[in-house]
Amino acid sequence: MLSARIYGEEIDRTMPVICLPGLTRNARDFHELALHLSRDARQPRKVVAFDYRGRGRSDYDRDWHNYNVTVEAGDVAAGLVALGLESGAFIGTSRGGLIIFLLAAMTPRAIKAAILNDIGPVIEGAGLAQIRAYVERAPKPKSFDEAADILKAAQGAAFPALSEDDWQRMAHAIYREEKGRPVADFDPALVKTLKGMDLSKPLPVFWPQFLGLKAVPVMAIRGANSMLLSAETLKTMKEHHPRLETLTVEGQGHAPLLETGDLPSRIEAFLDRCEGGR
Repeated sequence: MLSARIYGEEIDRTMPVICLPGLTRNARDFHELALHLSRDARQPRKVVAFDYRGRGRSDYDRDWHNYNVTVEAGDVAAGLVALGLESGAFIGTSRGGLIIFLLAAMTPRAIKAAILNDIGPVIEGAGLAQIRAYVERAPKPKSFDEAADILKAAQGAAFPALSEDDWQRMAHAIYREEKGRPVADFDPALVKTLKGMDLSKPLPVFWPQFLGLKAVPVMAIRGANSMLLSAETLKTMKEHHPRLETLTVEGQGHAPLLETGDLPSRIEAFLDRCEGGR
């Protein structure tokens, strides 16, 4: 069973927003942004945030090989059909952006606009190695306060802009409570998908998939301290996509928290411009 959080109601001529999280993350990453978009007094939107299989409230898969972007893109496409959503604006953080690339090929009419959060056609090996190292060696906190402290110790250098409340919110998004203690909210077997990667070799690039989005407006967000999406790749994306808007978030790494600072209003304004250009 695939789980999704649904905020607000669909309104005529207003694009719903479909949110897709990162590798080990879940729908809670988008909670504050979804509240902002769905409760906007001027133009509220329906927002759907998915949990992939093996994450959040979705069922675990007995075969860990099915934890891959192709299967997950198929799951999202089926979820959209089940929810009666023919099209919308997609927001993809990290892995979620790769799934958007695949959906652009599978169901191109479904994507009316896209926001790519710290992901592009070229993935830097150093950034992926950093993610793998953290996931494989992540400590097991005894409380959410300790979880927030661990996250800050591990990622604070890349995220100096975050407040204590931000670290607490991140901890509650990443971990679920189980018997009074925080537990990472994904199937531990997911780590197996990373162990087989040879990061000494060049990683696949996704330029053809990215160019599949040329027909729609796209916003590309990059954390200024990101090790996964380089400033050079962001620049090249702009050169290849005539309707691409770029935004660099100072004081954040991979991946920027979309509910922080002026990001909710910037995202909202982008969505408004997309509809104005229809």
